[in-house]
Amino acid sequence: MFRKPLVVIGFLVNVLLWPGGGLAAELLVGTATTDITPTEPVAVSGQFHLRIANTVETPITANVIALESREKGLSRDVAIMVSCDLLYIPSKVLELVRKAIRERLPDLDTTKLFLNGTHTHTAPVLLLDKYPIPKEGVIQVEQYRSLLTQRVADAIVQAWNRRSAGSVTWGLSHAVVAYNRRAVYADGSARMYGRTDIAEFRNLEGYEDHDVNTLFFWNDSSELVGVIVNVSCPAQEVESRSAVNADFWHPVREALRVRFGEQLCILGWTGASGDQSPHLMYRKAADERMRKLRGVDRLEEIARRIVRAVDDAYETVKNDRHADVTLIHKVETLRLPMRLVTEAEHNEAKKAVKRAADQIEQNPKAAVREHRRMKWYETTVKRFERQKTDPKPTYEMELHVVRIGDVAICTNSFELFTDYGIRLKARSKADQTFVVQLVGPGTYLPTEKAIRGGHYSAVVHSSLVGPEGGNVLVDRTVDIINSLWTESKRAP
Repeated sequence: MFRKPLVVIGFLVNVLLWPGGGLAAELLVGTATTDITPTEPVAVSGQFHLRIANTVETPITANVIALESREKGLSRDVAIMVSCDLLYIPSKVLELVRKAIRERLPDLDTTKLFLNGTHTHTAPVLLLDKYPIPKEGVIQVEQYRSLLTQRVADAIVQAWNRRSAGSVTWGLSHAVVAYNRRAVYADGSARMYGRTDIAEFRNLEGYEDHDVNTLFFWNDSSELVGVIVNVSCPAQEVESRSAVNADFWHPVREALRVRFGEQLCILGWTGASGDQSPHLMYRKAADERMRKLRGVDRLEEIARRIVRAVDDAYETVKNDRHADVTLIHKVETLRLPMRLVTEAEHNEAKKAVKRAADQIEQNPKAAVREHRRMKWYETTVKRFERQKTDPKPTYEMELHVVRIGDVAICTNSFELFTDYGIRLKARSKADQTFVVQLVGPGTYLPTEKAIRGGHYSAVVHSSLVGPEGGNVLVDRTVDIINSLWTESKRAP
């Protein structure tokens, strides 16, 4: 006769020991979108040569979703997520945004804020001395960073002040957007965007991830106000243009707002895809024929696939909303072992630096194409010199892991090769795991097989951290994710 109270007590203990230390709490949601398009000609980033954009083909935007869990009037945790139509997020930009937020919202823990870049190659340069940018007639890096900081900070404050009781659900669908871009040949070598129509071609090097992970957010009026779309593909279909362009995320947003309303805030998250891109590696003629018959260009075709996947997920999960939901946000600084530069790689880099410097000296106009290449190799030279006094150098990376209900979100600062993302998803105890790359300045993080194959994206000049650091990143991220789930992962 005394067993029933014990059952109740046991239930209460289990509830109180729920990850995060208490009951699933009321979810508050706020959203905002801001235009971060430069108002003057600007140097755009993403290629080795300098490009000046005198035209704006599409606006570029920053999109904010601010989340808070509250229980009995007390804040339990916060996650503020900002997706930007930028190549990546330099540490200086994050620092400037956080400083601006501390001035406006002094009680907010700005470590619970992260920004990601969609990796569009047609957005303003954010690093000083990356290119020989003209001093006149072009907006300077410091000027654009100031504009960016002000507008992003204003949008974050707006989203935070708009938050109200809301609900969330999550879904999974699929779309063929990205292709592995490293071709492997009979001699074991690999090449980014290498030819596949020759006898020596053997295979594409890695797996392709076609998951489209989605999160949907409603406000207290049951109005869909936010959606997060996680696609393992950098936004670089129009990467070579000398114009400002948000790439495929612009038509995706336009189509989703036609479908769900102009109020919709859309965050584009790039999954692990350092070895993937939207560029076709084969069957190009068939793809072109189908596009012509549909009457769309490549950007519109990519957007069509993503939007169909989002719509498919929405129709499936729209009635499975959660208002009282677990929200936990963990932030940790990882110190990853850096990839060591060999003497041979150092010598190669030194020669390349001298070659570029000589060309610029002989013809100053060559700086347009050689300046960036020279700086790229100079980094390798400096790394080798550092190793003489610091033989085990480390790379600091800020890691965010967020649990929302049955979903885990994990970030990294790299162009992370796809295999690492698959490992994260496979080992995660979450029902669904979102991997978000370029939450930081980003260099490639290749796999062992990519390093064996060589070429751009896998050589040491492309990569501050190698497979050893990648293993540490995966292991620690999985440990944090799984610590937020008490139950065992169900069998696949």
